[in-house]
Order: sequence, then structure tokens, then C-alpha cells
Amino acid sequence: MSDRICLVTGGSSGIGKETVRILSSRGLRVYEFSRRDPAGPQCATHVTVDVTDELSVTQAVDRIVAEHGRIDLVINCAGFGISGAVEFTESADAKKQFDVNFFGMVNVNRAVIGHMRKRRSGRIVNISSLAALFPIPFQAFYSASKAAMNSYSCALANELKPFNISVCAILPGDIATPFTRNREKSCAGDAEYAGVIGRSVARMERDERRGMTAETAARLIADIALKPRVKPLYVIGLENKALSVLQKILPASLVNFAIGKLYTGGP
Repeated sequence: MSDRICLVTGGSSGIGKETVRILSSRGLRVYEFSRRDPAGPQCATHVTVDVTDELSVTQAVDRIVAEHGRIDLVINCAGFGISGAVEFTESADAKKQFDVNFFGMVNVNRAVIGHMRKRRSGRIVNISSLAALFPIPFQAFYSASKAAMNSYSCALANELKPFNISVCAILPGDIATPFTRNREKSCAGDAEYAGVIGRSVARMERDERRGMTAETAARLIADIALKPRVKPLYVIGLENKALSVLQKILPASLVNFAIGKLYTGGP
């Protein structure tokens, strides 16, 4: 169907921007929500929206529905990352992480669900992270925000199933995007932690820069988003899928030990 109406949040850069481009190339009418205007040629309708502003989100969604009568597909890509030791992370920074990654998604979904329910049709795709399955030291609040997204997505899928609205979360691993450059890093307490904070974050960012391209991730996301039917959770990337299988079958203590060795070099 070339008349499907799609909304993508966080579409000004990274995975979101590539997802917008690919869905547009597949014939969807795409609206893109972000705080900043995307750079370069536009293949979607940009709407300046901060997903943490619930009123702004609701008004923007209502305008799209008023123009087209519906929104068929929502893909929540908006998000950012913070890093630092839990002990030294300010509560305001941790709350900001959840406000964008989790509650920003909640605001968008709440705004569209009523419209989808009345039409008894729609799909919601939430972009989570492999960090939800493998919580990363010194990125605890980011990992927790994505784990919350997984639980939310699974619960919401069951709530909306009677209305023919499908929901899933997609878990990418390391992706080479501006997300790495834009991470809000704090090395507070690095002396007390014997330099482990800085080394751990540097290792993580090196892996991200070597990761899957945003275009590849976006193509996989688009493929899943346009499936006739979806399951609640998807891990993308062959290596990541293998890791997710191991996470399910190995003892949690062993998995956490391996993560600790990888990112902290600890015992």
C-alpha cells in the first residue's frame, strides 16, 4: 500500500534518519518528529516536536490525523545516552534519560493509540537496544531505560491485540551513528574507580564506531515494521542474535561476569 501514513520520531539523524529515507523509498507517506530540522534533502514531512513535551506531541499527532484520517505505523527512534558511574550520576540526569528514551516513547504512543483503536488497525515499533539484555556498567541508566521499553512493549502488545494493533520492540547492538558523539559522558569519580569509568566508556564507543551502519540497521527495522505480523521482541544482526540466545540459556551470573570482564576488566 502506497498510502500508508507513518510517523518516525528522532528522524533528524542516525537510525531514525535512515529509517525515514527507506520507508519513504518504499512508498509510505512519512512524518518525522525531532527537535531540530534534518540536514540535507528531505524525503519526509518534518515536524518540530520534543517528545518529552506531551502537549506538543498530542497536537502534532492530531494534526496528522486531521489531515489524513489515520496513522498506520509509528516507529519510536528518539533517544540519547548518558554514561557515568551510578554513584556519581545526578538524579536529574538519570530522570532526563528516562524522560527522553522511555517517557518520550510513551507520550507518542499514548497520542496515537486512541486513533488506531478507533480504526482497529495500526502498528507501533519501539527501538530498544541490546543493552536491555546485557546491562552495561557505567551505562546503567541507559540500559535500564531500554529494559523498561522491552517490558512496556510486551505488555502493550497484549493490551492492544484485541484492537488489531500490533506492537514490537527492536534491539540493535553497536551502530555507527552520531549517537556516540552526542552521548552525555561524565567521568565524575573516575579517580575513585581507578580510571575504569573512562576506559569502559572508551571501549564501548570504540565498539559502536565499528558497528553496523545506520543504513543496514534501518533496512532491518523497515523490514520488520512492514511484516504482516510481528512478534514482541526482535534482536537484529547475526552476532547479536547469537548473543541473545546465549543470554537465555546461560546462568545470569555467568553472563554478568562476562560483561564485567569486557567493560571493566574486573574479576
